[in-house]
Amino acid sequence: MSTLDPVAVFRTEAAECLEAIEAGLLDLTHQLDNKDLVDAVFRGLHTLKGSGAMFGFEALAAFTHHCETAFDRVRKGEVAATSELVAAVLTAQDHMRALVDQPDADHGDTGHKLLAQLQAAVGGKEAAPAAAPAAVSAAVRDAAAKKNSWRIRFSLPANSMANGTNPLGLLDELRDLGECTVRANSSAIPPLDALAPTELHISWDVTLTSEQDRSAIDDVFIFVLDDMELSVEEIECPAAAPAAAAASVEEKAMPAPVAAASPPPVPPAAVPEFRPVEAVPAKREVPAAVSQAKAAENVRVPAERLDELMDRVGELVIAQSRLSQLASASTDIALRSVSEEIERLSGELRDTMMVLRMVPVATLFSRFRRLVHDLARETGKVIELVTEGESTEVDKTVIERLADPLVHLVRNSIDHGLETPADRLASGKTEAGTVTLSARQAGGEVIISIKDDGRGINRERVRAKAESSGLIQPGQPLSDSELLQLIFAPGFSTAAAITNLSGRGVGMDVVKKTVEALRGAIDIVSVPGQGSEVSLRIPLTLAIIDGLLVRVGSGRYVIPLSAVEECLELSLEEDLRSRGRSFISLRDSLVPFLRLRDLFRTGTKPDVHQKVVVISTGMERVGLVVDQIIGDHQTVIKSMSKLHNNVATFSGATILGDGSVALILDVGHLVVAGQQQEAQLRVAG
Repeated sequence: MSTLDPVAVFRTEAAECLEAIEAGLLDLTHQLDNKDLVDAVFRGLHTLKGSGAMFGFEALAAFTHHCETAFDRVRKGEVAATSELVAAVLTAQDHMRALVDQPDADHGDTGHKLLAQLQAAVGGKEAAPAAAPAAVSAAVRDAAAKKNSWRIRFSLPANSMANGTNPLGLLDELRDLGECTVRANSSAIPPLDALAPTELHISWDVTLTSEQDRSAIDDVFIFVLDDMELSVEEIECPAAAPAAAAASVEEKAMPAPVAAASPPPVPPAAVPEFRPVEAVPAKREVPAAVSQAKAAENVRVPAERLDELMDRVGELVIAQSRLSQLASASTDIALRSVSEEIERLSGELRDTMMVLRMVPVATLFSRFRRLVHDLARETGKVIELVTEGESTEVDKTVIERLADPLVHLVRNSIDHGLETPADRLASGKTEAGTVTLSARQAGGEVIISIKDDGRGINRERVRAKAESSGLIQPGQPLSDSELLQLIFAPGFSTAAAITNLSGRGVGMDVVKKTVEALRGAIDIVSVPGQGSEVSLRIPLTLAIIDGLLVRVGSGRYVIPLSAVEECLELSLEEDLRSRGRSFISLRDSLVPFLRLRDLFRTGTKPDVHQKVVVISTGMERVGLVVDQIIGDHQTVIKSMSKLHNNVATFSGATILGDGSVALILDVGHLVVAGQQQEAQLRVAG
């Protein structure tokens, strides 16, 4: 099995670090005086800089250092946090992502321009580096009383260097904090015949005299703090002397020894006991075996491995279906018992696999904070983003494919939906417009909604544009839902002019195609003057679903069980009596139904006791007339071939236990077909 690439691991963790920095910056936009947020952003930049240097991303480390310095000045109170500074660092963060993804690419003078913007936002030059200690020995003596002295002892895990951690970088950062004396302890190095060259067995004893407080020392180890042993103890600060200053300069110029000989023994009274102090997290006192067990609670697994495992589970489900079919035809009790046990285990494995693939929509929603922030600055509108139901979980593949459609919908809400602050005030609304992203689970679907409190959709303008584009005939009768669905037609746009945000008529078409490819549906509700809401109904998973296996003629089909409401019996007499009107009475309401035998042109006679499977998408219901309901079926979804991409009635296929293929019905398409048939019958009646 291949091992993880340390650089790939760094890129993943750097992406998470950048997301955390972005979230802190966006929060800081609304709370510029929040010191905790300033500290959080500073720590994120410090971590990114340090880890980038450890893994050889020198350009990233050098560029991030300037942003870190700017926030360090804010943290120390030298400059104030401003919206201009936050915007400059947000833009600089995009450059950091590029330096992570393409460290060897030619990025031109982008970095210099961004640093110029950053310096303008800070309002002054960065703090000059401190003068050499030899030139200011008197000043050192005068300031000695203000300095703190610390004894730092630390050791890293044996595999830390193999994972990309460079202890020399940590020692260099400690030297940057002040006068520093470093001793390497090599007593734990094993004999040569037992020594692994990739393992680290050296620990360090550091004496540091600095004007910085304890938090500066913690910042040095922030990236490796969870896996290392660390003791930091404040000791009495000795009087500064010119000789000590000169020794500090000499020590600073020499690299730290890595495999130096053991230092001469030190009297016990001269070295304080090696123990954690109160400021060190309590978990440092946990035994190594326990701490390693806790560190292993969360494991980072590449997504492609989950996809491969999902494929194996799908094949297992198909094999289990075959076994169940053989067992049902056998009189062997033992075989049936084993078949039932395998069926139970495969079902549990499938459910576990589904949970592993699920991720909360918060990972998707968090991306739009930056988008809304940038669009507010670009359009001059005051926009508030509200998110709801962020803990709702969806298949990771669904999350990935929904990102672009949601970007189009959010941009459309901001550009077309929300009014300018002046227009909102004139219409009696608040100056700030609100865009709400929400998610909730409904059966086997997740409903993701984008709602705004803007002007709503102008029906007259939509109809006029549709008629002029030839999408509908002049005066053609349309329901409100059908009229609103026209905005998803290719090339459709009601924008008066093309802007950077919209107007080309391609965004909403992309939304519809992507949602339909996910076997989903789109609902629109709009109230003039009050706003609009677009709801995406998406399956929770795209891999394995529970289905209802039915027979129509001699063919077998699968209906997603999440869309099934109930099943009714339709006798041959009732079928003949309803030939003129394809409706069934269901609790005082008429529900249209489709005869799948006619739709699929099976050429067979109907069974004596036909069944009606009532399916729904949202508020719309349609009955499907089938010859037989075989039962529930764990359905492993297989994609249709390219030759069948335009067959809208089916969303995929599955392999049954006997090796034959059953087509999966596209519920959304069938509901629309049923509603159209109902409308035609009513017009004819």
